[in-house]
Amino acid sequence: MKFTLASRRLAAGIFLAMTAALGSLHAAILTPEKLLPDDTLLVVTIPDYAKFQEICLASPQTQLWKDPAMKPFRDHFMSKLKEELLEPLERDLGVKFDDYTSLPQGQLTFAITQNGWTTVDGQTPGVLLLLDAKGHSDQLKTNLATLKRKWLDSGKSIRTEKIRDIDFSILPLADDDVPASLKKFLSPSANDEGEDDSTNSTPGTELVFGQFESLLIVGNSTKAVEKVAVHLTGGSMPSLGDLAAFESVRVALFRNAPIYAWVDVKTYLDAMLKDTQTESSPFASVFDMSKIISATGLGGLRTAAFTVHVFNEGTSFQFSLGVPESARQGLFKLFPASGKEASPPAFVPADVVKFQRIRIDGQKAWATFQSMLNEIFPQMVGSLNFVLDTANDAAKQKDPNFDLRKNIFGNLGDDVIAYEKAPKGTSFAELQSAPSLLLIGSPNAEQFASSFKAILALSNAQDSTPKERDFLGRKIYSVPAPTLPSSASGKSTNTLYYTASGSYVAFTSDVGLLEEYLRSGNSEQKQLRDSAGFSDAVAKVGGGSTGWLAYENVSETTRATIEALRKKASEPEKTEMLAPGIPAFVPENPLKDWVDFSLLPPFEKIAKYFSFTVYAGVATPEALNFNFFSPVPADLRK
Repeated sequence: MKFTLASRRLAAGIFLAMTAALGSLHAAILTPEKLLPDDTLLVVTIPDYAKFQEICLASPQTQLWKDPAMKPFRDHFMSKLKEELLEPLERDLGVKFDDYTSLPQGQLTFAITQNGWTTVDGQTPGVLLLLDAKGHSDQLKTNLATLKRKWLDSGKSIRTEKIRDIDFSILPLADDDVPASLKKFLSPSANDEGEDDSTNSTPGTELVFGQFESLLIVGNSTKAVEKVAVHLTGGSMPSLGDLAAFESVRVALFRNAPIYAWVDVKTYLDAMLKDTQTESSPFASVFDMSKIISATGLGGLRTAAFTVHVFNEGTSFQFSLGVPESARQGLFKLFPASGKEASPPAFVPADVVKFQRIRIDGQKAWATFQSMLNEIFPQMVGSLNFVLDTANDAAKQKDPNFDLRKNIFGNLGDDVIAYEKAPKGTSFAELQSAPSLLLIGSPNAEQFASSFKAILALSNAQDSTPKERDFLGRKIYSVPAPTLPSSASGKSTNTLYYTASGSYVAFTSDVGLLEEYLRSGNSEQKQLRDSAGFSDAVAKVGGGSTGWLAYENVSETTRATIEALRKKASEPEKTEMLAPGIPAFVPENPLKDWVDFSLLPPFEKIAKYFSFTVYAGVATPEALNFNFFSPVPADLRK
């Protein structure tokens, strides 16, 4: 869906709004659900900024940042931040940020509203920023007056308009209103591409701002702020809280949350679908979005929400997809049902750094994939069947009774387990190839494993026939791992090992890990499920019988990452490749010099700030929820 707001205009508006935001006591300002209109598409809010700030200051992350061991890294980053962004921005805008940091005291809310976007051609969504200064109302008023005077002195045109008895100032914005000091971060390569600055002065976006008692109201149009003004002045107009889709989530998830977010996904998808069906849409001739939305089950998705809660024991996060049980189709219908055991089996050792178990029905998943493919790209179903039939015919030459669909897909169970151990070294290559094991449940694991060679035969490689060896009464199959078409040599440098054991077929590229798994029944190894604090954390996310459970030893994964970053940073000529794919490390990005990983301390000096995280997927009649919990690290508990 293409918004007509230019990225630079929007950046200018939001930045100037934050500049204005950052009083004498008045009556309590209405909460977001009573202030925002019922056509709200997205809302992100901190209901009580002062309380939120206290929580942040006490968090392990803030304590880590302030630790003396982090001082070299922190000082370098903050120095670059001030030198290259904050101080130049203060000069460009004629402000001191310290004058604004104490203003947020109550709610801080960002919202996007429909604002006629879905019904009027050319209309853009409304953008709103609401900030309650509470007892700093007079300071807010003074800062706004000072900003307006400076903008007028700089030649900007500002007009005043009264909306529902509230005085609003309206500042026309153009692309060239983005401060030069900020522009290089928004588009660092613009000048290299020969961008003509003369084309950047076209106006079209407005910054509308005003103050009601202690509340700062900022928007991108008078129409957008008017609906807020109606609620503030006692007018009658439906609000966000009148929407059952929002209110049910608010009651269930948002009570006492220091921060939360909500999205009206259905309205957005409907608008996107309408847009893609127009002749001018670049997707119209390529994709049938209505089929994609229907086949994947997205048509049943109503809302999405995110919330955080902080307890003495730790911090919980929850991401919720509002998909009523009666509307679950496609991918959503595969979500594991509650009651399916997802706790770590006894063979999962305590020293794993990652674990995940999902009770997804393999046969149902395969049928859903075929159904989706048939609905979206029916011509590809024939191609898929041709490939499978070819592999099946090749296998039948050796075994006339072989049936690929029955032996492979018919043997898929309803249990998938994956776990990973710490990498064997500190290079990024070793981080990306840490020892891991994938187990697929099967009602006939032996047949599934022995038949898997038919799938491998699809590679047409001469060495695709698995080798076999016995280990503790089990057959271990090995074959060169499939290579990507882009592989330079066309040959695999890794080996895929797999075996059947009990009701699982296990796959890995680390034969030592596979042998450890096969020995687990005869060993006295410590188990993940008995690790300190594990069962208590699992209870916080819904228990071990939700059908989907995962764990990460954040302490160990962070250790590996920090040591790899420190090692890589010692190679100056390769610093730009520290984290491929992350924009901060693209050579032309000005942020790349802000982060000097060579200044990070050895992990042992900051290990006390890290613990572990568990999360579970929980299905309810109203939604599909992903619950996360991170306990307070043991050394930080009071």
